[in-house]
Amino acid sequence: MTTATTGVAAAVADPAASTPSASTAFGSTASASTASTPSASATGLLALGYRRLVATCEDLDARIARPGSAEWADALAPADGPAELDAFIGAEAARIREATGHEPRGDAAASRALNRHLWGVSLLMSGIWYLERRVPRIKPREIRCDRTTNSLRVLPGSAFACLPDDPAAGLRGARVVADEEALRAELRAAVADHARPLLAAIGPHTRRGPRASWGMAADCLISGIWYLGRTLGQEERAVQAATELLPEAIPPFPGGAGFRLLAGREGTQHRTRTRLGCCMYYTLPEARACQACPRTCDTERLRRLEEED
Repeated sequence: MTTATTGVAAAVADPAASTPSASTAFGSTASASTASTPSASATGLLALGYRRLVATCEDLDARIARPGSAEWADALAPADGPAELDAFIGAEAARIREATGHEPRGDAAASRALNRHLWGVSLLMSGIWYLERRVPRIKPREIRCDRTTNSLRVLPGSAFACLPDDPAAGLRGARVVADEEALRAELRAAVADHARPLLAAIGPHTRRGPRASWGMAADCLISGIWYLGRTLGQEERAVQAATELLPEAIPPFPGGAGFRLLAGREGTQHRTRTRLGCCMYYTLPEARACQACPRTCDTERLRRLEEED
């Protein structure tokens, strides 16, 4: 039995099993093993995919959860009501106070909490799409975050969208779509459906209107794919994928990926984009606007990019 097949079988038997090595193959080669695993399930397959993704992405802090466990029960579900949302924002404010020694503005704490949460949830969905050509839907009730660290706790769902030639297309819970564009539409819808109730609930706290809020959701979706591509040494491929996913404004997202190149010294070029929304990071003590922030001019961006080189 191949490593990938063994991993799928283990995930089916125990969706909270240990994480495979980050060196496990991604993409269609690894996915093909599911065809020879009669006991494979959509839930087990998604759990395995999430573990591979987390093992690859250092900045994606997430774990597979067990429903009913103490860890799950104690975690926050920010879309579950005003008390949970207040605790979610309060936990972020406490992290900022601990890190900076200063009390953050209420809208800044809410915006930072929202940005961190949407980035991680979007990457869990977009990462499976990018690596496996499958789109899971993470419902708000299927994800929570640790009160102290904001680490995500996810319950793998029982369904995903996939392409006709996917070896897992015959699994119960697999929903076959026509082509790559249909799969991209599934990802856009999955992220939007997850974000919608949270954006509606947290809007009064962030003091941002719908356009700015959905701009942040688009930024989280695009930047997660970009980050994953850079992590894998596939930046060009990831930028192309993100651009095809959001080539322009597609409701409810108010703008496209918008990647562009800045000309640097000696003919060098640096890729950048301007965020559609603001994470409010610049309001924190001794912080400066993010590199992709609308407040940061191209001259300053280029200076920072060339310093990094």
